[in-house]
Parts: sequence; C-alpha cells; structure tokens
Amino acid sequence: MKRLLSFVLGTALACTPVLVLFAGCAGEAPRSAYALALSYDAGVLEGELTFSYYNETGGSRGELWFNLYGNAYREGAAAPPVSANFAAAAYYAGESFGGMEILSVSSCAEWDVCGTDENVLRVRLASPVPAGGRCEVAVRYMLTLANVRHRTGVTPHTVNLGNCYPVLCVWEGAGWRECVYAQNGDPFYSACADYRVTLSVPASYTAAFSGRVLSAAEESGRRLYTAELANARDFALVLSEEFSVLQCAAGDATVLYYYYSDPAPQQTAALARESLLYFSDTFGEYAYPTYSVVQAGFCYGGMEYPALVYVSDALEKEDAAYTLVHETAHQWWYAAVGSDQTLHAWQDEGLAEYSALLFFEQNGQYGFSREGLLRTAKGMYNAYYTVRMQVFGQADTAMDRALADFGGYEYVALTYAKGQLLFEALRTGLGERRFFAGLRRYYADYAGKLAAPENLAAGFRNKGAEGILSSFRSGEAVL
Repeated sequence: MKRLLSFVLGTALACTPVLVLFAGCAGEAPRSAYALALSYDAGVLEGELTFSYYNETGGSRGELWFNLYGNAYREGAAAPPVSANFAAAAYYAGESFGGMEILSVSSCAEWDVCGTDENVLRVRLASPVPAGGRCEVAVRYMLTLANVRHRTGVTPHTVNLGNCYPVLCVWEGAGWRECVYAQNGDPFYSACADYRVTLSVPASYTAAFSGRVLSAAEESGRRLYTAELANARDFALVLSEEFSVLQCAAGDATVLYYYYSDPAPQQTAALARESLLYFSDTFGEYAYPTYSVVQAGFCYGGMEYPALVYVSDALEKEDAAYTLVHETAHQWWYAAVGSDQTLHAWQDEGLAEYSALLFFEQNGQYGFSREGLLRTAKGMYNAYYTVRMQVFGQADTAMDRALADFGGYEYVALTYAKGQLLFEALRTGLGERRFFAGLRRYYADYAGKLAAPENLAAGFRNKGAEGILSSFRSGEAVL
C-alpha cells in the first residue's frame, strides 16, 4: 500500500505546475484548485491534497480553514451523521465508526484540528496571502470508512466517497464559516474550485467520478485513474466491484449510468438523459461535460454532487425515477448555483422539488402530475401544521433555520413541501413568462457562485416576488 500510495502522491505533486494553469481558464475568473491523490484499500482511503488557494476575499488572509466532514463518522462525535430513525437502515451490519485523521500539513507555520466537533483543520500560513494572491499547502490524511449506507462509507455493494477530503470553508467577512454535520439536510457550504484527482484502487473495482476521466490503466493488480472537473462546488467518487455501465449523449454532455441491480437500466439512463436535456432547455445549459448517475447503498433516496448523484438501491421503480429527476435538478440548484444549505435549505431543495414537478408536468408517462405532486406537498405541510397546533397551540413555519434546529419531519415539511408550494405561488403570482425568465436569469447570474435568498428574489425583478418569498421564509404565509 505504501508503495502504491507513493506512486499516486508523486503523480499529484508532479502535476502542481499544471494545477495553477488549470485554476481559471482564459477569460474566466481565477479560482482555487484541489489536486487530490487518493489510494483505497479495505475500508481506508489514504490521500494527499495539494491545495492552491486563490484569495478572493478582498483582504489579506493569514489562515485557511477546511471542513473535515469525515470526522462526523468517528466514535463519540457530537453531531453524528445518522438519526435514530434511520440508524437501522444505515448501519446494516451493526454500529460502525470511521474518521478523518490529518497526518501532516506542509508549507505552513502550524496547524491543528479544532472546531465545534473536531470538524475543522486550521492552517496558519507561513506568511499572509494578499487579496488576489495565491499560496499552496499540502495535506496528508487518512479516512477510515464506517460500514454505513451513507454519503461516506462502505456499503454491501459500493464504497461511497462523498465529502472524502478536507474542503475549504467559505469566507464570510468576519471569518471562515465552519460546517457542523447535521442529521437533517445537507450540511455543506462551499465555493467553486477546479479539481484534478488521481486514484489507485484494486483492479477489481470500477470508479464513478464527478467530472471527466482522463485516463484509466491497470498496473500490478491496481487500477489507476486520473479525472478532472472545473468550476465545481465539490467532487465525489463511488467504487464498486459490481458496476455495469451504460453511456449515452445528452447534447454536449456524456451521461454515464453505473448500476448493479436495476432490472431496466436502459430506462433509467434514458430518464437521466431526458431530464438533463429538459433542465438545460428550461433553465440554461448544463455546466459540466459528464453526468454520472450511480446506484449506491444509501439510507435515504438520493444525494447530489456536481456531475454525480447517488440513487439508493433500496428504491422501488417510481420512487427511483422521482429521485433521479430531483437529483438531476440539483445540478442547476446546488452544483452550479450554490447557496448556504446550512441556513437556507429550501433555496436549493425547494427549487429542486419544483423543478422535478416541472419535468413531470411535461412528461406524464412517468405517473406524476402537477396536481398530484402539489396535493402531496400540501398534505405533508398541513400534517405538520395541524399536529403542531393541536399539541402546542402554535406552529413555527419559518423556513430559514440552521439544520440542527429542525425536527426530522419538520425539515421535510418546511424545506421540501413548503419549498415546492413557495415556487408554485411564485409561478401563479408572476405568470409563466416572468417566472421562467426569473429562474433563467438566476441561473445565468449565479452559476459558479454563491447566491443569497435575496439574489433569488432579485432574479424575478418584481416586488410581488420579493413579498411572496419573504412571507414564506418568515412563516407569515401559513397556507
């Protein structure tokens, strides 16, 4: 293992000069860049991150903070990733733990692991980086994977490697924003960067990647991959010894479907292609050269990453179809247009839900209708509201909250269901032309960036839209 890891790490370090050129192509704003050299064996991912930081904060920075999402899986974590309601589905072989160990950080003055829940790597730089300047640090780490059907873990059929490396925190004027893991929603908040990834795995494994695979070769019983993705908010991988792969074109993009137990894989691949083309036509061109749909062990329905999504192998046909379309919509709302999912989860989830509604409204052959989906959303919201009123005499329907402040059903009711009803209210209030023009404008203005709720409202260029959004978010709109 050490010899193979040295081979992969050497590849990443040799790529460092290329990395700087890769970070921001001609005509584009410069970006930070991640060069990841990874090696996987028997539940352990060893890696080195060579990080080229571009300082776009407007001031001099003497520290860099990185989120360590893998530490949420360690024993004793204050914010474990799985709630009691999903523990049985997630921990298929009983309780299991993992964690992310930082082995070394070079080209810095000092470093430590800190944060609310050992979830932050803090690096003090040897010298401050001025606004518009660059620096480079190298982080060696080891990620031990729990046996868990989750974003990061070993499952019966797949090795899920979402959130598997240190991720730069977002700078927010007063400091770096750490992300504490939460059992509700997606506790991730990050800016776009460029990625180059090398991976060594046993030759029996096939790897699905965010982004384009540049090379794949076998050597001494190992399979060696190189992949890249530009201007992406995140990068994920899934490994399996059982994958079959289907490939098709969707405009200029290549759709790849990785599966192991789908009785109708051609239909699934066709749905991925069809939904990708629909959203491209409706909102604006898909941002990436490839789109990987991956059947995976996962205790929820699905999970989105830029250019790659999980669809749970536990889903029945109709639920799998709906989940796939919802996760595809996230390629516009989360992957391209970013937002603070830790405080405004409705901003991407509610819009992805409504985008799925738009697709199925035009494609009735899948068994979903606009009326049926809105009826389901209203029923979920009403159930939450009615029970809260009966038990407590009041119901907080405000949508802007930290993920940890939601109960499980409350999160679904206010983020997904009320989020979908919010966009239906906008569409009804603004009319078709203004509504769709506003979403296209929002995508065009904020693809590759982070958008606040106010930026979404501004995209509609209408005071009525601002009022609808405000009343839903605050809880004033009771429905």
